[in-house]
Amino acid sequence: MIGVAPVLGVLAGLLGVANMVPYVRDTIRGATRPHRGTWLIWGSLAIVVWLSQRADGASWSLMLASGQVVLNGIVVLLAIRRGEGGMSVPEAAMLGLAGGGVIGWIVADQPIVAIACVIAADLLATALMAPKTYRDPGSETLVTYVGASVAGALAAGAVGALDVSLLLYPVYYCLVNIAIAILINHRRGALARAAALA
Repeated sequence: MIGVAPVLGVLAGLLGVANMVPYVRDTIRGATRPHRGTWLIWGSLAIVVWLSQRADGASWSLMLASGQVVLNGIVVLLAIRRGEGGMSVPEAAMLGLAGGGVIGWIVADQPIVAIACVIAADLLATALMAPKTYRDPGSETLVTYVGASVAGALAAGAVGALDVSLLLYPVYYCLVNIAIAILINHRRGALARAAALA
């Protein structure tokens, strides 16, 4: 009989791929305009997460991280021509923080150090994208963030044990993506109400 963890891991990986399809499609069509710096940071961080979780013994929960590495890379490439924003000093600093996480992980031989640095840099990257999303919620694909949140929850379930170093990132990923989805949905509603009153 197949255990629950492999099923949840495969579902997280499949959903992680499926929820990015609308984002890529909308970016190609010009409806979604990814923030270049944010996606460059997210693409780089996905690699750090994959490496550190693999080193920490993750198995099925790696399915989500594997999909992120590939798909975030695709969005980074699309954002070069179809995105907005650039690589500012704060964004470069966040990439440095992620790189510091890798160095800390190598020196301390503790993957949780890399994950903590990734989460800090990811939060800052999300904060960089937030003003654009608040100002123009139509420039983001809502379903992608909802799906990413569910995929994070599935990946957390795929860990299969109460292991903080393996649970930290998927739980964070679930929460940060639902927060972005709430922001997009709330702002779209507020703008629609304001337009109706005008």
